[in-house]
Amino acid sequence: MRVILLALAAILCLAPSLQAQTGPVQDLLQTHRALIEKGSRKSIAPAIDAIAASGLTEAQTVLQTWQAKDMWQRKEDKLFFRAEEVAKKTYRLYDFDSGEAVGDFDKGDLKQLKPNSGVRAMIGAALVRFQLSDPDPVRRLAALEAIQRDAEASHLEPLRASIPDEPDATIKARKEQLATLLTLRFGSDEPTRLKAIESIATNISLDSRAALNTLLTTKREISVGPAPEGTNVAAIMKPGKDLDQDAAYDMLADKGLVPPRLSPADIRTTLAAHIDGGKVAGVPVATLNTDEARAKAYAALVAQGMAQSQPTDGEIAAALAAHTIYDAYVEPSAAVTAAAEKALASIKTRVSMNQMLDLALDGISLASIFFLAAIGLAITFGVMGVINMAHGEFIMMGAYTGYVVQQLIPNYTVSILVALPLAFAVTFAAGVAMERLVIRWLYNRPLETLLATFGISIALQQIAKNIFGTQARPLTSPGWLDGAWVMNDVVSISYIRIAIFVLALTFLALFLFIMKRTRLGLETRAVTQNPRMAASMGINPDRVNMLTFGLGSGIAGIAGVAIGLFAKVTSELGSDYIVQSFMTVVVGGVGNIWGTLAGAAMIGFLQKGIEWMNPSNTLAAQTYMIIFIIIFIQFRPRGIIALKGRAAGD
Repeated sequence: MRVILLALAAILCLAPSLQAQTGPVQDLLQTHRALIEKGSRKSIAPAIDAIAASGLTEAQTVLQTWQAKDMWQRKEDKLFFRAEEVAKKTYRLYDFDSGEAVGDFDKGDLKQLKPNSGVRAMIGAALVRFQLSDPDPVRRLAALEAIQRDAEASHLEPLRASIPDEPDATIKARKEQLATLLTLRFGSDEPTRLKAIESIATNISLDSRAALNTLLTTKREISVGPAPEGTNVAAIMKPGKDLDQDAAYDMLADKGLVPPRLSPADIRTTLAAHIDGGKVAGVPVATLNTDEARAKAYAALVAQGMAQSQPTDGEIAAALAAHTIYDAYVEPSAAVTAAAEKALASIKTRVSMNQMLDLALDGISLASIFFLAAIGLAITFGVMGVINMAHGEFIMMGAYTGYVVQQLIPNYTVSILVALPLAFAVTFAAGVAMERLVIRWLYNRPLETLLATFGISIALQQIAKNIFGTQARPLTSPGWLDGAWVMNDVVSISYIRIAIFVLALTFLALFLFIMKRTRLGLETRAVTQNPRMAASMGINPDRVNMLTFGLGSGIAGIAGVAIGLFAKVTSELGSDYIVQSFMTVVVGGVGNIWGTLAGAAMIGFLQKGIEWMNPSNTLAAQTYMIIFIIIFIQFRPRGIIALKGRAAGD
């Protein structure tokens, strides 16, 4: 009797605890306990969906705990809890409904739920609906990305519900766009889906195109007679025209609709299986060494009913005529697929237009690089008539100057601001020295000038290799030049290219100012047109030539800093641009800065256009470009903008 009373007392003491462990969440878990305990990816979906759709505030905690493998089941009463290890093999259980601890238990009294990767992925998909309204914007964005990667019909309603209360305008716009894409795929009624398709007919984003292509996914089907009524047929495949006849027949055979065609291997296998006394259907095995002999023996087996007959050409043609092979849209609604095709065609047109814009921006970018590299040469070659094959090495010297400055000044913005004028000073001095020591003795002797400057070019490259080595050196751009200006999913241009374009325009304006508004420019133009007359007017031609050559060399140094920001800084850097620089000056018109600009634009656009038509072979594109320029020069030897007046006849 005493034992019974003690037991009753224990039960009464435990009753409040057990009562505290029951609640809406626990009741829901117990309802689906069998599925949760089984933990099979094939059968767990109803349990996960029920928890996610319950509307309970604790549902998110349950799913997160389950996904993290922190959900445990107490063996004695099969209740589920969140558990934390407080000592070796001892766990503290927390009630899902109240969040309170219910006691410490030995590991042997508990069972840990360990969902596999497939189940965890399903739980993660269910958690998305909670994350869409999470206070943390990072989690909301992560939820949107998760939906984009693996969208489901169940995501649509939670996504729509989260849009009105979204405080972030950018995230709200992404939610609205994603809701539109999910609507056209998983919308409940056709008019809504058609409206969603129409709304993205002008959207060229990859997501929009991917969603429309999903609607236009097809699968190949075969039917006896015409395609079944109501099937959303994309195309009828006609054997002999759209399909090879043998391949079409094999498709019918794979579906079990017709007897299969027999290959030579099948025939040999069948013959080997019917060898009897060294013969097959009365034909000696030794004679079966040709296809004709094997075919004759096989025909004998067919006649005796011991093998399957090979379908004749007539039987194959009849079978193909009796069946229809067609591609059917996975999407059953013909109106939806028609609208998707129309929208996709409209988008493709817009994509083509944007690709042309992107190609134009690439052409402008490349033209600005060529112009920046050639503007110094336009002075030394175009104005002075000096063929300076070492011009590329002045570009290389400018790039290495920027590299050295960055080693001394770690702040990339400051280092670039210091490197630009310093590169000008270094290459200006090198140009003046070269003009005084070599060029001044070779005026009006183009062949000797070419050979001399070519030798200087080789010497400067070797000096750079001795100082900096053959390994490429980094010239790092400031952080504010990282990335690109992205207009849409098709059109973008890097900030470095934009900076080089602005720099090229700046030096165009600077060059025009010097040549038109300064004494040096006036004297340069005078010496270029008539050195003797300029000298008689008190102008020192030697001094003007020296400063002009130094100016052209200095601008090449600044171009080297700009080019080094995106190209590898090596001793051969200048040689990569010397040919294009000469072509730019010659094609544009020797002695004319506007011609140099026009030549840079022509060569830049031409090279990008040829690369676009043949993107896999850049070398071939350059070859075609050179051939075109050679032909162009034959018809316009003075370039796009030829000099007029006395200078033109020199």
